[in-house]
Amino acid sequence: MKENILMASDMNDYFNKKKSEDGFKKNSSNSGGNGGGPKGPQMPDLNFNFGGGKAALMYFIIAAVLVLVLAKPFTIIQEGERGILSTNGKYSDQALLPGLHFIIPVIQKVYIVDTKVRIINYASRIETNSHASGIITKPAITVLDKRGLPVSIELTVQYRLNAQFAAQTISNWGFSWEDKIINPVVRDVVRNVVGKYDAESIPVERNTIAAAIEMGISDNIKSLKNSPAILQSIQLRDIILPEKVKDQIERVQLAKQEVQRAEQEVQRAKQEALKRAAEARGIAEKARIEAQGKADAITIEAKANAAANIAIAKSLTLKLLQLEQMKVQSKFNDALRENKDAKIFLTPGGSTPNIWVDMKNAKQRTTAQ
Repeated sequence: MKENILMASDMNDYFNKKKSEDGFKKNSSNSGGNGGGPKGPQMPDLNFNFGGGKAALMYFIIAAVLVLVLAKPFTIIQEGERGILSTNGKYSDQALLPGLHFIIPVIQKVYIVDTKVRIINYASRIETNSHASGIITKPAITVLDKRGLPVSIELTVQYRLNAQFAAQTISNWGFSWEDKIINPVVRDVVRNVVGKYDAESIPVERNTIAAAIEMGISDNIKSLKNSPAILQSIQLRDIILPEKVKDQIERVQLAKQEVQRAEQEVQRAKQEALKRAAEARGIAEKARIEAQGKADAITIEAKANAAANIAIAKSLTLKLLQLEQMKVQSKFNDALRENKDAKIFLTPGGSTPNIWVDMKNAKQRTTAQ
């Protein structure tokens, strides 16, 4: 800026000097033409106000604009970012918030850091969105299981820089803090957790392993001073096993399926047998109930007949029997008038006759003889 002001002053002096020389020559010419003879040297008419105020102001404004454009003594921080102010190489304790901030050129400098959610994909292959902003792709984590077999783990870790302690994090860990904090912690926790299992049991214990990995990474990050990062989520995406382990697991699965199918057949046979036994018991119970019903009906009927006979026996008297005998005898007398060859056999004791033989019938007559 100082050089620009000096340049403007020199230019102003040049124009004033030029004008003075021109005025001096003009005066000398006029003196010779009037014939008055030469006069002594005269002082040039110097005009130091030749556009001096306006030109100086214009030059000053131009110089100030150039300084603002070239030196840029301000910075603008966007939302989702923080500014780390460095004064002569020393970082400030507090990060600059989003907005406009003025700085001293050359002496101060602002470094922009991202505080939005970032993603690290640990994958065996590069994905299509791996080059997007805030997405980092790293190789899948290779782990040795309990027996020393290699297993590849694919993870997705979502995290962000803790905006509250952004300045301290950059001061302690530098701008490559992700490679110094997130990546080593993730790999170390995954190796410790997965190394406790056999390769065959890892797919079965997937949910347990995922929970243990998430808890381990979270605890390790939180234990660091000033909690430099905030974890959003940790997702166990895939478990890649050796081919021979895959084949063994498939064989075990097929054997289990066969056992389950056989057990289902046994259970189905048992169900059918129980069903048939239940049906047989039902039929037998039905027959027993029907037989019992019939027996009960006969018993009831016999008891009713016996009761009736007892009631009848109690109601019979000698005179009543004689009366009944007379009625029957009268009927037989009427019958003998129609069939005189008939014979009547009376039971001893003078009871009513109970045998009637028609002598006209040859068969009955032969039997009676």
